[in-house]
Amino acid sequence: MLTKVTMPKLGLTMKTGTVVEWMKKEGDFIQKGMPLYSIDTQKVIVDIESPATGVLRRIFATKGTTFPIGALLAVIADPNEPIPDLEQLTREATVQPDATVTDQHRASERTVTDSARDRDKIPISPSARKLAREHNIDVSKIAGTGHGGRIQREDVLKAIEIQGPSSPQAPEAEEIQLTPMRLTMVERLTSSYTNALHVTLQTEADFTELKVFREKFGQEGRKIPSYTDILVKAAAIMLSKIRLLNSTFDATHINLMKGINVGIAVALKDGLVVPVLRNADQMKLEEIARRSEILIEKARSGKLDLEDVTGGTFTITNLGMYDIDSFSPIINPPEAAILAVGRIVDKPAVVNGQICIRTKGTLTLTFDHRIIDGAGAADFLGRLGRLLTEPSLLI
Repeated sequence: MLTKVTMPKLGLTMKTGTVVEWMKKEGDFIQKGMPLYSIDTQKVIVDIESPATGVLRRIFATKGTTFPIGALLAVIADPNEPIPDLEQLTREATVQPDATVTDQHRASERTVTDSARDRDKIPISPSARKLAREHNIDVSKIAGTGHGGRIQREDVLKAIEIQGPSSPQAPEAEEIQLTPMRLTMVERLTSSYTNALHVTLQTEADFTELKVFREKFGQEGRKIPSYTDILVKAAAIMLSKIRLLNSTFDATHINLMKGINVGIAVALKDGLVVPVLRNADQMKLEEIARRSEILIEKARSGKLDLEDVTGGTFTITNLGMYDIDSFSPIINPPEAAILAVGRIVDKPAVVNGQICIRTKGTLTLTFDHRIIDGAGAADFLGRLGRLLTEPSLLI
């Protein structure tokens, strides 16, 4: 029986996938459940199992091609099974590959390069070429009066006079090709910023007790949790109380998520990835510290699995290590909110009418106003700040 192999949907926000490799070639026999091909979801590379047992009769998707969800990639059938509509399937597959930005960029780059190469072949004096560049004059449209049609400075001056004054040529720039991860990040964050109603609240939290709390871990020979680890636990506790911030928005309703899965934003060379700590509210602090360390290392070494980066319901992003005091992040779709953490430093503060040194840092909550009002978000942020002053409640 004929089985169509199509581009799977491996996440709520996944729209396209790029074929990285085929483990089998046309004519090979494949068992159901065996790895058949791998795809790049722009978050991770995933091996996809064969949906059926049979012969890989035809591969439509070549390596490196990007396809939308549901696109036809290949067909599996019995060895001698006739496929009368193979031509129709071929036509169906050829119209489905996604016209990727990368392909458009490459085509544009070739056009620009070819045009530049053609212009370089035009005989023109160095001073005339420089003058033409300064005034945005297309030298291919100038008839040179020099020997052999060579364009002289006077020819360019005449072209400038005919064209009239123009703005100076823009400075030359080096093009940097966006990676699939960066392109996906741009698309998702642009969609988030366009669709979600972003509102931002800030509070200065007191980390003094947490600083002492972390020092005790070291004195006892236990793994010291990072401030991000502690915030994961604290945020998870508060999300269990203010559930609207652990939800997603639909056109007619709000989906309250059952699991509290907190993601930690990790910056990579090619973009940003958010590994997820599932059921963080049920994890002990030391477990969160161990698990987050593993996930961050996997992210930086490019070894994250699909389950590591899907299912998040709330995100924490920390730029304190870059000496940033505060910032307003964009919500990680389709979540309801994101918590940003700035640097945590000792500073003068007034406590009980006395000036003293306290350890403080700024917490910024960006939330979707379609899901929760400012009062509810402020309640979350205020209660979170107070929870951080009582570390014993986090154990």
